[in-house]
Amino acid sequence: MRSAGAGQVFRPLTASLSPALLRLSDSPRCEHQKSVNLHLLLFQFRCSYNPNRIIHQPSSPANAVEKKPGKKEHHLWKRRDPAGSGQKALNLVRIVSGLPNEKEAVYRALDAWTAWELEFPLIAAAKALSILRKRSQWLRVIQVAKWMLSKGQGTTMATYDTLLLAFDQEARIDEAGSLWNMILHTHTRSISKRLLSRMISLYDHHHMPEKIIEIFADMEELGVKPDEDTVRRVARAFDKLGQEDKKKLVLQRYACKWKYIHFKGERVKVKRELCDE
Repeated sequence: MRSAGAGQVFRPLTASLSPALLRLSDSPRCEHQKSVNLHLLLFQFRCSYNPNRIIHQPSSPANAVEKKPGKKEHHLWKRRDPAGSGQKALNLVRIVSGLPNEKEAVYRALDAWTAWELEFPLIAAAKALSILRKRSQWLRVIQVAKWMLSKGQGTTMATYDTLLLAFDQEARIDEAGSLWNMILHTHTRSISKRLLSRMISLYDHHHMPEKIIEIFADMEELGVKPDEDTVRRVARAFDKLGQEDKKKLVLQRYACKWKYIHFKGERVKVKRELCDE
């Protein structure tokens, strides 16, 4: 007894066969051509009755969604394109190095340097700042860094550190103090140890122990542990102010308990005494 499912499957097969296939037996064609045509028709039938088959039909022009060419938006001062930034930095250094020491002339040349840029060349400006720092051109460092900050660019701890170092080398203590107050109020909880140490080094270089103690108080309030050089500068500041007890307290709390000395040609670790400071 044949199942009803088999009959339902093969009945459409015989019904779908073309009259050309039914006349194959009476045709004088060769047996090979007959078998080829039969296999082709069976393959077409199986494909049409496969429910899992995914048919990819070419989209007609009527159904195709026409994509309009979108407008390319330029977000000014946002893109960071490092291509050619080294050459741009050298060009900037060459421009500012040949200018007179006038703020208006320098700012005018810097504005002309970025006149044809779609985005602010921050990477090139930062590289130029680093080159000027290595060349110890501190006045140009101050001018370029101030110009960047006036444009709202380069507001990073690295830029602030370079600018504070330039203020230190040019003995512009008041400007360094103003910049530090701005940093302290703007980036209260994100000030790095490096920047705090820079300010303490600046005031120690210009013999201002009171300012050193103020920066050290900010450092303790922010929970930043000072490094060895900063500890020695703070202890020296307390010593200059005649506060020997606070000097010992700072050394006991923050100074390293061990130090290395050379003994008989070898590096030996020994315990540090307060009198060594």
